[in-house]
Amino acid sequence: MIGAIVGDVAGSRFEFNNHRSKNFDLFAPSCEATDDSIMSLAVCKALMETEENRDQLGKSAVQSMQEVGRPYPHCGFGGRFFQWMYSDDPKPYRSYGNGAAMRVSGCGYAGNTLNEVKSLAKAVTEVTHNHPEGLKGAEATAVAVFLARTGSSMEEIRDYVTKNYYPIDFTLDEIRDTYRFNETCQDTVPQAFEAFFESTDFEDAIRNAISVGGDSDTLAAITGAVAEAYYGVPSRIRKEAESFLDERLKKILHDFEEQHPGKIEQEK
Repeated sequence: MIGAIVGDVAGSRFEFNNHRSKNFDLFAPSCEATDDSIMSLAVCKALMETEENRDQLGKSAVQSMQEVGRPYPHCGFGGRFFQWMYSDDPKPYRSYGNGAAMRVSGCGYAGNTLNEVKSLAKAVTEVTHNHPEGLKGAEATAVAVFLARTGSSMEEIRDYVTKNYYPIDFTLDEIRDTYRFNETCQDTVPQAFEAFFESTDFEDAIRNAISVGGDSDTLAAITGAVAEAYYGVPSRIRKEAESFLDERLKKILHDFEEQHPGKIEQEK
């Protein structure tokens, strides 16, 4: 779970000031945990609360996202999601924004089979992002996390993603100069996957993701989720990223990781 948070925090200062290079300090005082981290943890909370009764996951996701998210009105919520967050009667609004994919990585840990992961991703996504592209982006991300954590090779993950979700027919070098800020799943998730596919370790994946620009925190959160499941996160990076979370959010993270431990990358 920490992988998505690392990507979000590291990318936060570049969201509206893109840095098209892999050469930068991974963390800086101006970094912060944005809605990507907060909603990822809210989904994890819902997953923990419904472990014995998945029929309630959708309802729990709504309650959890509002409960966890409302104390952070300035964390970067999009306009329609902001209205949903503070609504007394929240309804899905046909979104295909990349928020569907940024928050879903916990499903890749909580599910025990590919079909279960897909079901979990749908349940936590359709409460807001019930457009087919929103659902697809969330499912693809959760599936990639699941495949990575259960031992699939990078080529096997790429093959599954390209056959079932997105035909990724570009390299990062080919898009780095022209890729622009985009809040849709269909123009964020493939780029996030390619950042992972071109990586050599966890940190390299995060640097790849941020280097292409665009919606840097969300793109790197998606990349980080998959990269953690595949490589693990170095302890020094994990510790630094956690310092950007308050105690309330850290408790959710630690409770979830106690049930679904993340991988620790061996230091080189």
